[in-house]
Amino acid sequence: MAGPRRPAGTELVPAPVNRVANAVPGLAAGLGCVAYGAGAGTGWERAAAVAALLGCVALALRGYRAGVRCEAERLVVRGYLWTRVIPRAAVTGVTDLPAVRWTSPGGRRRWTPVTAFAAASGETGATRARKRDGTARLRRWAARR
Repeated sequence: MAGPRRPAGTELVPAPVNRVANAVPGLAAGLGCVAYGAGAGTGWERAAAVAALLGCVALALRGYRAGVRCEAERLVVRGYLWTRVIPRAAVTGVTDLPAVRWTSPGGRRRWTPVTAFAAASGETGATRARKRDGTARLRRWAARR
């Protein structure tokens, strides 16, 4: 039996090597939790290490899945901590950060960073170009009404 279908859209994600790099903070912290749990003396300390490890796994998965999905009527921005769904009509632009500028239903001006395409020092030219391409594609989607 097939699960629910997602609306048709364009998935904008970083290169595979960047997706793995986005997961590294969660993986590194997870290794620290494992080391702490291995040396923990009480059951409570081990339980705390397991709980922290689960949070690290979630952070690693969110980092790997970070990206943007451009659909006909909405934009889905997946970051490290949350996923923001923005109606297409509310999008007012895309900044160089990159971030999506949009207006809430109450009229408040907001912005949501796209962490998947944020530039970092020491990146290769190919990586930077792929991120710029993702941001450019996001801008073209936002410009089409």
